[in-house]
Amino acid sequence: MSTPQAPAPAELQLSAQIKEIVNGALMRGRPMSFAYVDDKGEPNLSFRGAILAFSDTQLAVWVRNPEGGLLKAIDKHPAVVALYGDLNPDAKAFLTFRGRGRVDNTESVRQSVYDNSPEGERNLDKERKGAALIIDLDTVHGMVPGARVAMKR
Repeated sequence: MSTPQAPAPAELQLSAQIKEIVNGALMRGRPMSFAYVDDKGEPNLSFRGAILAFSDTQLAVWVRNPEGGLLKAIDKHPAVVALYGDLNPDAKAFLTFRGRGRVDNTESVRQSVYDNSPEGERNLDKERKGAALIIDLDTVHGMVPGARVAMKR
């Protein structure tokens, strides 16, 4: 079975299929990888269970510890990458999301990101002390079942 050729980059707009992949990643046992550069200029890579498709052009992450290094680093180095991978033949998908992170302290945004995070993640921050990290996407590349993906802002 051959993989379809990559299309020319289309205008960035997350499809319902991509949103479902991202929003259900943790429940399928596929937490997404998240990379950023810390405030010392060092690369960091971790799994994040609370990455969400926030809009047609944004991802969001509920960051449980707003005093930790991630949010401090975003102020200095906003470029981030999120990576999804699933080798299951029935759901094979690989997606790379590149963008710029920023904290949004608007109460409606905080509430939305928290409420839409997986229950297990919310249970780790029942007092809602965390912060909403919004990722304004620049590119999305990869493949989903039946199609190659190439989008840019």
